Amino acid sequence: MKRLAVFLCSLCLLFLGGRARTLGQEDTSPIRVNVVLVQLNVAVTDGKGNYISGLRPENFSIVEDKIPEKIATFEEGGEPVQRLMEGPGSPVQTVSAPAPAASQAQASPADGDTPSPAMRLTGANVFILFDTSNYMYRGFVYAQDSIADFVRSLEGVNKVAFYSYSRDLSRATPLTADRSKVLLGVRNTVAGDNAALYNCLLMTVKDAAPLHGKKAIVVFSNGPDDASSVPPEDVTELAQSTGTIIYMISTQQAQNDPISEAVFERVSKATGGKAYFARNWRDEKKAFASIREDLAHLYSLSYYPAANPNHGWRTISVKLVGKDLQRYHVRTRDGYRLLQTAQVTSASTANPGSESSPE
Repeated sequence: MKRLAVFLCSLCLLFLGGRARTLGQEDTSPIRVNVVLVQLNVAVTDGKGNYISGLRPENFSIVEDKIPEKIATFEEGGEPVQRLMEGPGSPVQTVSAPAPAASQAQASPADGDTPSPAMRLTGANVFILFDTSNYMYRGFVYAQDSIADFVRSLEGVNKVAFYSYSRDLSRATPLTADRSKVLLGVRNTVAGDNAALYNCLLMTVKDAAPLHGKKAIVVFSNGPDDASSVPPEDVTELAQSTGTIIYMISTQQAQNDPISEAVFERVSKATGGKAYFARNWRDEKKAFASIREDLAHLYSLSYYPAANPNHGWRTISVKLVGKDLQRYHVRTRDGYRLLQTAQVTSASTANPGSESSPE
């Protein structure tokens, strides 16, 4: 029996030793990952919330997992895109426009001025997700009017999709430049049953994932989620990893639910968006107008990630360069997770933070 025990122990040691050597070899072997361009939508505001325009690529510093990154493309609002790099490892080209001093940064137009945000939204894709659950029996028509006004304010400049949800998602109007189709979808909505907000929001994020450029989801919710099987954390992480901004507009009814209020704030902030809680139809219209302004004043920055051994969650930090710019506030998503192709079928071609499976 002692000889048998010694023999079995020897076999185990040989197996474990061989396995350890195999694992060691696997750990040191190169892993080829095809990471595409990471895109960031960045809002810069002063202490009063006014948007700061006129900044240049050299005014921004991007760090991913403490690794400095080089900006590949730069766009302000709907201005032409500046291509600074042709691909990973290529040299940065000289930017023709000089960096502005802090005094040159301009705030957004004051209330009452004739705004031009709609003319600066070219290339943006906006998905509107409307709560048609049983929470919406009161104020249903007012919400439709606010959404319709928002759609009209974007006329002729960017593409819009209109979805509605209760227990299931209804893709009433797929992404289109035809505003009449979107308005028809808004007017044809009817109230349903329980609200599965996070299930339907996740599907909307997946629809937005393959799109390039600025993309945002504007959610109008009148109450808490009572029918989803998907946690809001999953929605948030996928939106962050696909570069999709989420704006949440909700009524005071949802704000009265502490859990929903906290989740709406957390989801929107993590993706670079905002949460609004409207007390009446006037506040709803103001919230939609604020979102339109926000989209119009975003800076779009992109970069090819430098060599990084981290194949999980990557933290992004965007800061302004220059002593005179430190007083301004920067808002954007704070990171992304490298996505396997199998995780989100439609996200395999998404521009920010997606990857193919390691070879």
